Amino acid sequence: MKEYQLGEFEEIVLLTVAILHEDAYGVSIKQEIETRLKRSVSVSALQTALRRLEKKGYLKSNFGEATAIRGGKRKRFFKVTKAGKSALDYTKETRMSLWSAIPNVTYEYARA
Repeated sequence: MKEYQLGEFEEIVLLTVAILHEDAYGVSIKQEIETRLKRSVSVSALQTALRRLEKKGYLKSNFGEATAIRGGKRKRFFKVTKAGKSALDYTKETRMSLWSAIPNVTYEYARA
Protein backbone atom coordinates (compact mmCIF):
# COMPACT_ATOMS: atom_id res chain seq x y z
CA MET A 1 0.00 0.00 0.00
CA LYS A 2 2.00 2.89 -1.29
CA GLU A 3 -0.43 5.39 0.21
CA TYR A 4 0.79 4.55 3.71
CA GLN A 5 4.51 4.84 3.12
CA LEU A 6 6.24 6.99 5.70
CA GLY A 7 9.82 8.14 5.86
CA GLU A 8 11.67 7.38 9.09
CA PHE A 9 11.45 10.93 10.41
CA GLU A 10 7.78 11.22 9.40
CA GLU A 11 7.06 8.05 11.33
CA ILE A 12 8.87 9.39 14.40
CA VAL A 13 6.98 12.69 14.22
CA LEU A 14 3.62 10.96 13.76
CA LEU A 15 4.31 8.60 16.68
CA THR A 16 5.39 11.52 18.85
CA VAL A 17 2.21 13.46 18.09
CA ALA A 18 0.24 10.37 19.11
CA ILE A 19 2.26 10.07 22.35
CA LEU A 20 1.73 13.74 23.26
CA HIS A 21 -1.96 13.58 22.32
CA GLU A 22 -3.52 16.86 23.53
CA ASP A 23 -0.16 18.59 24.10
CA ALA A 24 1.40 18.09 20.64
CA TYR A 25 2.74 21.39 19.34
CA GLY A 26 6.07 22.27 17.73
CA VAL A 27 8.23 22.77 20.81
CA SER A 28 6.77 19.84 22.76
CA ILE A 29 7.16 17.50 19.75
CA LYS A 30 10.80 18.58 19.28
CA GLN A 31 11.59 18.13 22.99
CA GLU A 32 9.88 14.72 23.15
CA ILE A 33 11.82 13.39 20.16
CA GLU A 34 15.12 14.72 21.50
CA THR A 35 14.47 13.30 24.98
CA ARG A 36 13.22 9.87 23.91
CA LEU A 37 15.62 9.27 21.03
CA LYS A 38 18.64 11.28 22.19
CA ARG A 39 18.56 12.84 18.73
CA SER A 40 18.84 16.50 17.77
CA VAL A 41 15.93 17.86 15.74
CA SER A 42 16.02 21.09 13.76
CA VAL A 43 12.93 23.27 13.88
CA SER A 44 12.86 23.53 10.09
CA ALA A 45 13.00 19.75 9.58
CA LEU A 46 10.21 19.29 12.12
CA GLN A 47 8.03 21.99 10.54
CA THR A 48 8.56 20.49 7.09
CA ALA A 49 7.57 17.02 8.34
CA LEU A 50 4.50 18.38 10.14
CA ARG A 51 3.32 20.23 7.01
CA ARG A 52 3.95 17.16 4.85
CA LEU A 53 2.03 14.88 7.24
CA GLU A 54 -0.83 17.36 7.38
CA LYS A 55 -0.91 17.59 3.58
CA LYS A 56 -1.05 13.77 3.37
CA GLY A 57 -4.02 13.85 5.76
CA TYR A 58 -2.22 12.04 8.59
CA LEU A 59 -2.34 15.04 10.91
CA LYS A 60 -4.72 17.90 11.48
CA SER A 61 -3.94 21.07 13.34
CA ASN A 62 -5.72 23.91 15.08
CA PHE A 63 -4.67 26.95 17.05
CA GLY A 64 -4.92 27.13 20.81
CA GLU A 65 -5.74 30.25 22.77
CA ALA A 66 -3.38 33.22 22.81
CA THR A 67 -1.33 33.47 26.00
CA ALA A 68 0.55 36.34 27.63
CA ILE A 69 3.58 34.08 28.09
CA ARG A 70 3.91 33.80 24.31
CA GLY A 71 3.27 37.50 23.73
CA GLY A 72 -0.24 36.81 22.48
CA LYS A 73 0.95 34.25 19.93
CA ARG A 74 -1.15 31.10 19.67
CA LYS A 75 0.27 27.55 19.58
CA ARG A 76 -0.59 25.26 16.68
CA PHE A 77 -1.64 21.89 18.11
CA PHE A 78 -1.51 18.68 16.07
CA LYS A 79 -3.60 15.51 16.27
CA VAL A 80 -3.33 12.19 14.45
CA THR A 81 -6.20 11.58 12.04
CA LYS A 82 -7.87 8.27 11.23
CA ALA A 83 -5.68 8.06 8.10
CA GLY A 84 -2.62 8.77 10.26
CA LYS A 85 -3.55 5.94 12.61
CA SER A 86 -3.98 3.63 9.61
CA ALA A 87 -0.55 4.66 8.32
CA LEU A 88 1.01 3.91 11.72
CA ASP A 89 -0.78 0.55 11.93
CA TYR A 90 0.36 -0.38 8.43
CA THR A 91 3.96 0.63 9.18
CA LYS A 92 3.99 -1.35 12.43
CA GLU A 93 2.52 -4.46 10.79
CA THR A 94 5.02 -4.24 7.93
CA ARG A 95 7.98 -3.90 10.27
CA MET A 96 6.79 -6.72 12.53
CA SER A 97 6.31 -8.95 9.49
CA LEU A 98 9.89 -8.27 8.42
CA TRP A 99 11.27 -8.82 11.92
CA SER A 100 9.44 -12.14 12.30
CA ALA A 101 10.78 -13.32 8.93
CA ILE A 102 14.43 -13.20 10.07
CA PRO A 103 15.64 -16.76 10.54
CA ASN A 104 17.35 -17.58 13.84
CA VAL A 105 20.40 -18.77 11.91
CA THR A 106 21.02 -15.16 10.91
CA TYR A 107 21.67 -14.32 14.54
CA GLU A 108 24.01 -17.31 14.89
CA TYR A 109 26.19 -15.88 12.11
CA ALA A 110 26.23 -12.52 13.83
CA ARG A 111 27.71 -14.07 16.99
CA ALA A 112 30.65 -15.56 15.13
